[in-house]
Amino acid sequence: MALGQRRRERQMEAFVEASDLPRSPGHPFYTALNRLLAENGFDSLVENLCAAYYAETMGRPGASPGVFFRMLFVGYFEGLKSHRSISWRCADSRSLGEFLGLAPNGSGAQPILREQDAQAAAEGGF
Repeated sequence: MALGQRRRERQMEAFVEASDLPRSPGHPFYTALNRLLAENGFDSLVENLCAAYYAETMGRPGASPGVFFRMLFVGYFEGLKSHRSISWRCADSRSLGEFLGLAPNGSGAQPILREQDAQAAAEGGF
Protein backbone atom coordinates (compact mmCIF):
# COMPACT_ATOMS: atom_id res chain seq x y z
CA MET A 1 0.00 0.00 0.00
CA ALA A 2 1.47 3.32 -1.05
CA LEU A 3 1.40 6.52 0.98
CA GLY A 4 -1.86 8.42 0.69
CA GLN A 5 -3.68 5.49 -0.90
CA ARG A 6 -5.64 4.41 2.15
CA ARG A 7 -9.31 5.19 1.83
CA ARG A 8 -10.48 7.07 4.92
CA GLU A 9 -13.82 6.21 6.44
CA ARG A 10 -16.02 8.95 7.79
CA GLN A 11 -16.51 8.94 11.52
CA MET A 12 -20.08 8.80 12.72
CA GLU A 13 -21.55 11.58 14.84
CA ALA A 14 -20.37 11.36 18.45
CA PHE A 15 -23.48 12.86 20.04
CA VAL A 16 -27.13 11.97 19.64
CA GLU A 17 -29.91 14.32 20.66
CA ALA A 18 -32.40 12.93 23.15
CA SER A 19 -35.24 13.67 20.74
CA ASP A 20 -33.59 11.34 18.17
CA LEU A 21 -33.50 8.34 20.52
CA PRO A 22 -36.15 5.69 19.99
CA ARG A 23 -39.10 5.80 22.35
CA SER A 24 -40.61 2.74 23.93
CA PRO A 25 -44.26 2.62 24.93
CA GLY A 26 -43.17 2.42 28.56
CA HIS A 27 -44.15 -0.11 31.16
CA PRO A 28 -47.92 -0.73 31.06
CA PHE A 29 -48.17 -0.99 34.85
CA TYR A 30 -46.56 2.39 35.48
CA THR A 31 -48.57 3.99 32.65
CA ALA A 32 -51.82 2.74 34.21
CA LEU A 33 -50.67 3.78 37.70
CA ASN A 34 -49.80 7.27 36.47
CA ARG A 35 -53.22 7.60 34.85
CA LEU A 36 -54.91 6.45 38.07
CA LEU A 37 -52.90 8.92 40.18
CA ALA A 38 -53.70 11.79 37.79
CA GLU A 39 -57.44 10.99 37.79
CA ASN A 40 -57.52 11.14 41.59
CA GLY A 41 -55.51 14.36 42.03
CA PHE A 42 -52.55 12.65 43.71
CA ASP A 43 -50.00 15.40 43.04
CA SER A 44 -52.06 18.23 44.52
CA LEU A 45 -52.98 16.08 47.52
CA VAL A 46 -49.39 15.24 48.46
CA GLU A 47 -48.21 18.79 47.74
CA ASN A 48 -50.76 20.13 50.24
CA LEU A 49 -49.84 17.49 52.84
CA CYS A 50 -46.09 18.06 52.49
CA ALA A 51 -46.05 21.85 52.08
CA ALA A 52 -44.86 22.42 55.66
CA TYR A 53 -41.73 20.32 55.04
CA TYR A 54 -40.52 22.16 51.92
CA ALA A 55 -38.58 25.41 52.42
CA GLU A 56 -38.06 27.76 49.48
CA THR A 57 -34.80 29.32 50.62
CA MET A 58 -32.85 26.60 52.40
CA GLY A 59 -30.41 24.27 50.68
CA ARG A 60 -30.80 22.45 47.43
CA PRO A 61 -34.31 22.27 45.98
CA GLY A 62 -35.89 18.95 46.86
CA ALA A 63 -37.86 16.66 44.64
CA SER A 64 -41.50 17.60 44.33
CA PRO A 65 -43.74 15.49 46.56
CA GLY A 66 -45.38 13.81 43.57
CA VAL A 67 -42.01 12.71 42.19
CA PHE A 68 -40.79 11.67 45.64
CA PHE A 69 -43.75 9.39 46.33
CA ARG A 70 -43.63 7.95 42.82
CA MET A 71 -40.00 7.02 43.51
CA LEU A 72 -41.10 5.33 46.73
CA PHE A 73 -43.73 3.41 44.72
CA VAL A 74 -40.99 2.24 42.34
CA GLY A 75 -38.91 1.07 45.30
CA TYR A 76 -41.85 -0.80 46.80
CA PHE A 77 -43.02 -2.45 43.58
CA GLU A 78 -39.52 -3.45 42.47
CA GLY A 79 -38.31 -4.61 45.87
CA LEU A 80 -35.57 -1.99 46.24
CA LYS A 81 -34.49 -1.61 49.84
CA SER A 82 -32.45 1.61 49.85
CA HIS A 83 -32.92 5.15 48.64
CA ARG A 84 -29.71 4.90 46.65
CA SER A 85 -30.92 1.83 44.74
CA ILE A 86 -34.23 3.57 44.02
CA SER A 87 -32.39 6.63 42.67
CA TRP A 88 -30.12 4.48 40.50
CA ARG A 89 -33.04 2.50 39.10
CA CYS A 90 -35.03 5.64 38.29
CA ALA A 91 -32.01 7.30 36.67
CA ASP A 92 -31.27 4.18 34.59
CA SER A 93 -34.73 3.63 33.09
CA ARG A 94 -36.26 6.00 30.56
CA SER A 95 -39.74 4.53 31.10
CA LEU A 96 -39.44 5.19 34.85
CA GLY A 97 -38.22 8.70 34.05
CA GLU A 98 -41.40 9.18 32.06
CA PHE A 99 -43.46 7.81 34.98
CA LEU A 100 -41.73 10.31 37.29
CA GLY A 101 -42.29 13.17 34.85
CA LEU A 102 -38.58 13.83 34.30
CA ALA A 103 -37.34 15.15 30.99
CA PRO A 104 -35.40 12.55 28.95
CA ASN A 105 -32.88 15.16 27.78
CA GLY A 106 -31.44 15.67 31.24
CA SER A 107 -32.94 19.11 31.78
CA GLY A 108 -34.78 17.83 34.84
CA ALA A 109 -32.30 16.81 37.52
CA GLN A 110 -32.72 13.32 38.88
CA PRO A 111 -34.00 13.71 42.42
CA ILE A 112 -32.21 11.90 45.20
CA LEU A 113 -34.27 10.54 48.03
CA ARG A 114 -33.11 11.93 51.33
CA GLU A 115 -33.68 10.53 54.78
CA GLN A 116 -35.29 13.80 55.93
CA ASP A 117 -37.88 13.52 53.15
CA ALA A 118 -38.69 9.96 54.16
CA GLN A 119 -39.15 10.96 57.82
CA ALA A 120 -41.37 13.89 56.83
CA ALA A 121 -43.47 11.58 54.68
CA ALA A 122 -43.83 9.05 57.50
CA GLU A 123 -45.00 11.79 59.87
CA GLY A 124 -47.61 12.84 57.29
CA GLY A 125 -49.25 9.43 57.45
CA PHE A 126 -47.74 7.84 54.35
